Amino acid sequence: MSKPHHILVLRFSAMGDVAMTVPVIRALVAQHPNLKITVVTRAFFKPFFQDLKHVDVFSADLKGKHKGIFGLYKLSKELKALQFDAVADLHNVLRSKILKFFFLGKKVVQLDKGRAEKKALISGKRFQQLKITHQCYADVFQALGFEVNLSKPKFLKPAQLSEKLKRFIPNKAIKAIGIAPFAAHKSKMYPLDQMEAVIAELSKDHAIILFGGGESEVGILNDFETKYNNVISAAGKLNLDEELALISNLDAMLSMDSGNAHLAAMLGIKVITIWGVTHPFAGFAPFHQPDHFALLADRNQYPLIPTSVYGNTYPEAYESAAGSISVETIITKVKETCQVFKT
Repeated sequence: MSKPHHILVLRFSAMGDVAMTVPVIRALVAQHPNLKITVVTRAFFKPFFQDLKHVDVFSADLKGKHKGIFGLYKLSKELKALQFDAVADLHNVLRSKILKFFFLGKKVVQLDKGRAEKKALISGKRFQQLKITHQCYADVFQALGFEVNLSKPKFLKPAQLSEKLKRFIPNKAIKAIGIAPFAAHKSKMYPLDQMEAVIAELSKDHAIILFGGGESEVGILNDFETKYNNVISAAGKLNLDEELALISNLDAMLSMDSGNAHLAAMLGIKVITIWGVTHPFAGFAPFHQPDHFALLADRNQYPLIPTSVYGNTYPEAYESAAGSISVETIITKVKETCQVFKT
């Protein structure tokens, strides 16, 4: 059977997981320039792929016209009109499995999520590094006949800042650090009082741009902006295109194990991550970052870490595990990282 010329890539959510597909697809099309890719994802994520050659995005309206089995059947008909040759299912969930049924006759390779290995990790049976998610994605393309080498990634130059965005980085003479203090689960967050201490110290000689979303987060970040010089919040003020452009101009990003870490990494920015009840061994560290950029909760104090893959389950008293990382450790790591050129 001949190699496909047009591959349909399925990855509907979540933001961080979709962002992790970007460096893999960038490497894929760079190493196989005759290949065409159509990414099927939510419309909101389309800006992630805007600068990739030979890559189109098809917006799946999974809460509207493509909702439910009949909606997925309609989606499958719309996708078949694109005349793709094969499917790379980088999600492997019920929706993508239903689509696989509708794509009868097409070659479909689905992501191996390594569920047994992850279960062994969080149960404490086997505490070791699992295959990184980016490589798991690359393995899907390998199974379709396209080897992907992720060892020497290339990134775009920082985006040209609009007049609106220039006010977030008004002084190029000092390093610009993004800080994203929030995560989907509190157990993945650094305690906000400690994070405020980090912001207070770093803002003395760095420009600090705060990232977040949601009404409560916006309020907290605005308070930090008011209290400290050289601190400005981008939360609630930018669309996704603008946020990506701004992130591409950072010297470093400090983030939880969350989507902002992956956004910065896909743009080639140095990313220091703070880990609570989750752990990089599960394979979700941001792309192309050295191991020492991951700051980990104290497993002597919290020996059951990782308590889950996504941070949604944890024992009592583990909610603030990330707080076992000292403020001084984080400040030192960020300052050291800012002395290194971008990846």
